[in-house]
Amino acid sequence: MVKRLFLVGFLVFQLASARSQVAAVPDTENRKTSTPYTGDLSIFDSPGRDERLQIDRVMNILGISSGKSVADIGAGSGWFTVRAAKRVGNNGVVYAVDINPDAIQYIASRAKKENLHNVKPTLGKPDDPLLPAKVDAVLLLKTYHEVAQPITLLRNLRASLAPGARVGVIDRNGNGENHGVAKDIVIREANQAGYRLLEQYDFVKDGMDYFLVFGTK
Repeated sequence: MVKRLFLVGFLVFQLASARSQVAAVPDTENRKTSTPYTGDLSIFDSPGRDERLQIDRVMNILGISSGKSVADIGAGSGWFTVRAAKRVGNNGVVYAVDINPDAIQYIASRAKKENLHNVKPTLGKPDDPLLPAKVDAVLLLKTYHEVAQPITLLRNLRASLAPGARVGVIDRNGNGENHGVAKDIVIREANQAGYRLLEQYDFVKDGMDYFLVFGTK
């Protein structure tokens, strides 16, 4: 009897251990991700980047216009943040989200210098942008390949999306650790998080990058 109870207890322990190991598996199907950039933030403001990325066309597709609320996830230097802030105007708001406190400080100083009162620097978490309000549009610009838990991040983002919100991902094809991630992987992970692909483009950066647009299911 004692031996049988021991066996049952051992099997229960093994099952619990297996479940904990499954829960610990990252939601990227064990694919590699790049280390988040922590270097000189000014490199993102290289001359001609507006034209290479056709950022005005990107904002048109995402529906970014006067009075809208926008989230720039992985904001870095605030390159996209300031452009979106000028587009939405004083009646709109742009949440510049980053997990790097230095980037948040950099963006805060930049917004003050450029007199942009509608920029809200937001320190997020690796798996949650921690947006304080609902937004109409989101852009992850050359950031997705650095997100270690993209499915969890996208699921947490859903609660902060206004009805009809559009979520854009601009990245380059790669293997995860070379500052790029395959387009099909992004589409699959977004689908697992409850999103559907609305549109896809290859006009950014002369076709070297892709631009995916998602909405919620």
